[in-house]
Amino acid sequence: MAYHSGYGAHGSKHRTRAAPDPPPLFDDTSGGYSSQSGAYPAPGADVAFSVNHLLGDPMANMAMAYGSSIASQGKDMMHKELHRFVSVNKLKYFFAVDTAYVAKKLGLLVFPYTHQNWEVQYSRDVPLPPRQDLNAPDLYIPTMAFITYVLLAGMALGLQQRFSPEVLGLCASTALVWVVMEVLALFLGLYLATVHNDLSTFHLLAYSGYKYVGMILSVLTGLLFGSDGYYVALAWTSSALMYFIVRSLRTAALGPETMGGPAPRQRVQLYLTLGAAAFQPLIIYWLTFHLVR
Repeated sequence: MAYHSGYGAHGSKHRTRAAPDPPPLFDDTSGGYSSQSGAYPAPGADVAFSVNHLLGDPMANMAMAYGSSIASQGKDMMHKELHRFVSVNKLKYFFAVDTAYVAKKLGLLVFPYTHQNWEVQYSRDVPLPPRQDLNAPDLYIPTMAFITYVLLAGMALGLQQRFSPEVLGLCASTALVWVVMEVLALFLGLYLATVHNDLSTFHLLAYSGYKYVGMILSVLTGLLFGSDGYYVALAWTSSALMYFIVRSLRTAALGPETMGGPAPRQRVQLYLTLGAAAFQPLIIYWLTFHLVR
């Protein structure tokens, strides 16, 4: 019996031609990039090309020059507006202090009753800096006292297991708001009383910020000796600050040039000074009583 030509005898294997190998799915690129024209560029070549193209483009150079000009004009305008509202030279005057002045001024704030001369000293119609005149107001002590008060408030709240960043931020912001409100009230009172003086915003900030010294002493005494010590320190520092504010503001607001004015105006100016001084113990108590328990 004949078999089909493609098969052998019964039981033999089917013989076929071997199929070619399938093409690889990915090209082998382990040998590096090809040098042919269709190969990928070297790393960084496109960035260098973009930078060179940008620098060589006259429109891009013009845009960069125009942007630099606008930035320079904006910077000059910002400095001009800053100097319009805040004089850097005047601000430097209130920070011209030294160690001896700070020690004497702190003693004056705590015990001002023996101080005799409260007049601010001048040299060629220019007030002497604080380091040369104890009566000159400064912003160094109020600034450092404010920072110390915030840190002391955090320590007091921590000792009472009531510390949290929100409560500490509330203490700091409340103290700042009270000072701003006090300065605005003083400005309004001086304006309504038509007081002609040389008191600036920095002067009023300095006089309003001296209360932080009394606040620190009151809180420290309260933490060491309890509520009784707190109220004793509060009474002493409040009375000392009131005396200091009355003598300082009265000398500044009621200078020799205003002493010859009408009697009603002088009384209004005196009442304004007394009101500003009488308001200090209330602020000190409001900002410190919750720190001592």
